Amino acid sequence: MKSHKLQGSTSNEVKAMNSNEYHHQTNLPEDDEIDLAELWHAIWSGKLIIIIISALFAISSVLYAINQPNIYKATTLLSPAGEQSGAGGLAKMAGQFGGLASLAGINLGGGGTDKTGLALEVLKSRFFLENFIEKHNLLVPLMAVNNWDIATNTLIYDEEIYNPDNKAWIREVKAPKKPQPSSWEAFQEFKKILSITTDKETGMVTISIEHYSPEVATQWLKLLVTDINSTMREQDKIEAQNSIDYLTKKLQETQLADMQTVFYQLIEEQTKTIMLAEVSKEYVLKTIDPANAPEEKAKPKRGLIVMLGTMLGGILSVLIVLIRYFTKKQTPTKLSNDSLHTEHLNQQNQKNQMLGKQEYT
Repeated sequence: MKSHKLQGSTSNEVKAMNSNEYHHQTNLPEDDEIDLAELWHAIWSGKLIIIIISALFAISSVLYAINQPNIYKATTLLSPAGEQSGAGGLAKMAGQFGGLASLAGINLGGGGTDKTGLALEVLKSRFFLENFIEKHNLLVPLMAVNNWDIATNTLIYDEEIYNPDNKAWIREVKAPKKPQPSSWEAFQEFKKILSITTDKETGMVTISIEHYSPEVATQWLKLLVTDINSTMREQDKIEAQNSIDYLTKKLQETQLADMQTVFYQLIEEQTKTIMLAEVSKEYVLKTIDPANAPEEKAKPKRGLIVMLGTMLGGILSVLIVLIRYFTKKQTPTKLSNDSLHTEHLNQQNQKNQMLGKQEYT
């Protein structure tokens, strides 16, 4: 009976010790709250590292910003020149005589065309820009220039890409690319420096070109506006002439006096279109504010680069300091907890052995 009581008490003591061990283990990692004072202490203790890393980033960002070449942006403001196209004239006549012309089996078409929107889409198209680059020999100043000498007003070429002495492309590329950039590469590069925006309220169009040289940017912009007006003018002249040929043929085929009147008026309208196209230089886009060589650079924003670089260095250095601090703090704590746990287990084993001996006796 006494042995049974002793065995029961021994079992209860073992359970109690195991329960105390469980609570001891579960209570170890509960201190996970962030102490602001400790956080500030960690940052202050690593202030030297923060200062050094931030200074390195600041110096690097200053050097990077200084070595970046200036980019100048030439800008021009344009407005729609009006509805004076062959398609617009034919649409007006179709509205007046469309019903009568349909009696003779002729479809004059209908609906207006946004010539400004069409011109801007043509301006951004690959076909137009590739022809523009080839027509004005822009491949070298577009693809091989990496700076501009303001003192001598000369372009500086990247000699790893292009040799200006013998005018040869020497860049190293992998197939299928060649040393001389393709028209597709030139088109992609020109798209990066070209910007077109339209004001939805006023309809005004702003076109800008960026380049190392402000004079080159201005010259290209003027050529671009001239070429798009010329392209749209030639297209409308061709369409108007095709309409005249078609209407003249139909005029010869019909014997109806009313239809002949319609055809004569349509032919007259298309003739006016050709005349307007020949005398109007700014056919689609009229210049409101012409492009001028800018005197101030558009980018890089060197002050912003230095500020962002320094901030990045400061944030990175603080993270490094905090990670190092809490890593060092957790290492001895973990070792201490492990040693306490081991000592506790040893004490428990000793008590179990003693209780086992007492039970045996």
